[in-house]
Amino acid sequence: MTSQEQRAILTLCLMAAFADGGNDVTEREQIRRIAEGLSAEAAQELSGLYQNVLLGRASLAAAASALAEPQVRQLAYEMAVCVCDADGAQSPAEGDFLERLRAALALDAATSREFARAAAEVADAPLDAGPDPAATAAPAGPANAPAADAQALDKTILNYAILNGALEILPQSLASMAILPLQLKMVYAVGKAYGFELDRGHIKDFAAALGVGLTGQFVEQIGRKLLGGLFKVAGGDFFGGVGSAATGAAFSFATTYALGQAAKLYYAGGRSTDMEQLRQMFASLLEQGKTMQSNYAEAIREKSRTVDVDQIAALVRGQ
Repeated sequence: MTSQEQRAILTLCLMAAFADGGNDVTEREQIRRIAEGLSAEAAQELSGLYQNVLLGRASLAAAASALAEPQVRQLAYEMAVCVCDADGAQSPAEGDFLERLRAALALDAATSREFARAAAEVADAPLDAGPDPAATAAPAGPANAPAADAQALDKTILNYAILNGALEILPQSLASMAILPLQLKMVYAVGKAYGFELDRGHIKDFAAALGVGLTGQFVEQIGRKLLGGLFKVAGGDFFGGVGSAATGAAFSFATTYALGQAAKLYYAGGRSTDMEQLRQMFASLLEQGKTMQSNYAEAIREKSRTVDVDQIAALVRGQ
C-alpha cells in the first residue's frame, strides 16, 4: 500500500468520524491528538489531514480516486463503516455518507451491505447475556451493594486486555472494531459486580471522561495499523512486521487494562471518586499496563492464534 493510499484511507476515516455533523468537542480533541501523535514522522502530515477534513477542504471524490486497487477500495470502505459504528448505531447522516462513499469507490452493493450488517452486529452486541440494560437510566447502586471479588475482577480485566491485545494483532477490520464493544462489556461487568446496572450511554460517558473516546480510539487503531502496514486486503497476508504488531498490541492491552482498573476503583467507591483524580489514576494505570504488556506478550500471541475471525460477532457476544 502506497503512502498516497494510506493518506486517502485516513482522510476517508476522518470524514466518517465527522459524518454525523456532531460537535462533540471532547471527541474532536481526541481525534486531533491522535492525528498528531500516531508517529513522530507522520505527525505533521496527519495533522494536516485532520485540519483539511475539519475545515471541509477534503474531497470524498478525490480521496476515493486515489485508491486504484479493488482490495484497497474495499478496505477503505470497511474502515469507514467501522468508524461510523464505533460509538453505536449509525445515524442517517452516517448512512448517507457511507452510501456516497460506496458509490465513489464503485463497490458491489450486496457485498458492502453484508459487511455493514456484520459490523453492526459486532457494534450492537448486548452488554450482558441477560436482558439488555440499554434502557436503564443513570446507574444507581443498591443500598446493600454486593461484596465483589476483587481478585476475580482483576483476572477478568486481564483476560479482556489479553484478548484485545490479540485482536489488535489481527489484520481484519472487524477484529479491530471488536475491541470497542469488548471494552464496554468489561466495564459493564465491573459495574455489575459492585451492584450497578450500567447502560451504554453511561459507560461511554465514563470512558470519555477518562479521555477514551470510542470513535477516536478506533481512528487511532486504524492509523497504527495503516502506518505499520498491518491491515490485510482480500486474499493478502500481513504487510507489517512483528515490531509494528507488538506496538499496537501494547496500546490495546494497556488501554483495556487501565479502563478496567479505573472502573473497578470508581464503582468500588460507589461512584464517589473525583473524576480529575480518576483521570490521574487512569494515566498511571495506562503506563502500568504498557509496562505489563511485555509480560503477557506470549499469551497475547497465543490468543491471536485461536481467534476465529469469521466469528467475531459471536466472540463479542460470548464474552
